[in-house]
Amino acid sequence: MNYSRVFVSGLGYELAPDIISSTQLEQRLLPLYEKFRIPQGQLAALTGIKERRWWPAGFRVADGAVSAARKALTASGVALNDIGALIYTGVCREQHEPATACRVASQLGTSSHTVIYDISNACLGILSGMLDVANRIELGQIRAGMVVACESAREIVDASINRLLQTPSMQGFAGSLATLTGGSGAVAVVLSDAQLAPADAHRLRGATVLSAPAHHGLCHWGMTPVGDELFRDEMRTDAVSLLKHGVALAQETWQQFLQQQGWQAGELDKVVCHQVGEANRRQVLSALEIAPEREYPTFGWLGNMGSVSLPASAAIAAEQGFLLPGDKVGWLGIGSGLNCMMLALEW
Repeated sequence: MNYSRVFVSGLGYELAPDIISSTQLEQRLLPLYEKFRIPQGQLAALTGIKERRWWPAGFRVADGAVSAARKALTASGVALNDIGALIYTGVCREQHEPATACRVASQLGTSSHTVIYDISNACLGILSGMLDVANRIELGQIRAGMVVACESAREIVDASINRLLQTPSMQGFAGSLATLTGGSGAVAVVLSDAQLAPADAHRLRGATVLSAPAHHGLCHWGMTPVGDELFRDEMRTDAVSLLKHGVALAQETWQQFLQQQGWQAGELDKVVCHQVGEANRRQVLSALEIAPEREYPTFGWLGNMGSVSLPASAAIAAEQGFLLPGDKVGWLGIGSGLNCMMLALEW
């Protein structure tokens, strides 16, 4: 996919207020740690995540998305009436139907001509939504669109800890390790055509997307039946296999990405990756031969915020002066499924 008239005109994000340290989670897991003689500090040592943020109990994800959307709109200078599509792409949603995007659109006050819907693609939801909007802009169907998401990790982490305490096992702990990295936040991205884009907008050059759906069973988050009309929210991840096959897919995507953009690996000034943990970061960057100083990590203090992680990290990187005007930037995402998406931007 290559684009000639699409710009990222505004980014907005909202970080959840409650800071939860890995030490706090380990204190809750103390009976399991003592049973299997797991040393304190293993969670941070294995993941590189010292803390993450959570929304207050009962927080509605649409509210986080609305806050981020308002910030993105202000940053973009795009009028709300010019938003031709609003897509909510978080893993976490308010309900099965209607689309969470409808509540977000209602609170923002979008036009009746705005196309409103949800899509889902695990941790790559925002990137998928961006390409959906970009295609509409490139085809001339709309002039601007917005992609929003809000993720909440409190509920699934609480459920996982309770299950580990009820039925403790090392296998269960290993399968829940990725879940325990979960952080919470919200993000919004406004894309527009050249005429609506502000002077400091970032051109979206194109994207490369590859998939390996044979590995769809390596990560699961959903409702599991536990009795008559009883269900339990459950998440489990084969982190070792997910990393192995994810890196292989990333290497293949990376080569096509560079070829399609006409870039050499050394031409990319900066990259922002989906934020999973230290082992993932180290292996992905090594496999793609990207120097660590060219990538901006946030997982150490934000954890894995799912679909929010990559674009929110990019927004923070820009605020901190890591992403500079004129930089050639890659947004690199690997998500369960398996799917891999790499976006090329001129910052």
